[in-house]
Amino acid sequence: MKKIGKDDAYPGLVPNHTHGSVDYTSIELDHVHQCLDITSPPILTSDGGHIHSVEGYVLFENGHTHYYEAYSSPAIPVGSGRHVHYYDFYTTKNVGHKHRIRGVDQPAPGDL
Repeated sequence: MKKIGKDDAYPGLVPNHTHGSVDYTSIELDHVHQCLDITSPPILTSDGGHIHSVEGYVLFENGHTHYYEAYSSPAIPVGSGRHVHYYDFYTTKNVGHKHRIRGVDQPAPGDL
């Protein structure tokens, strides 16, 4: 099998690829948390596409943290044989509040 680097273009689905993301949560009670994560490998969908799952904890800020577990949108082609995924979810409630996390992950090879 051909070796594929993170910046390579590729037609179709690249098996076992992942995406990374770096985002901040919504502002709640005058603070935010940073969210750093790596997705699961692709989860194939019945329409021939794929999604990814993510889970983890936002970084410790303001004396606490929050857990999250969610799924991405289906793949969104961005040209040049690459794609991204959109995500929009909430953390667990802790210390009387929760945060929203939304954005787009880093591009990965494959246009499916």
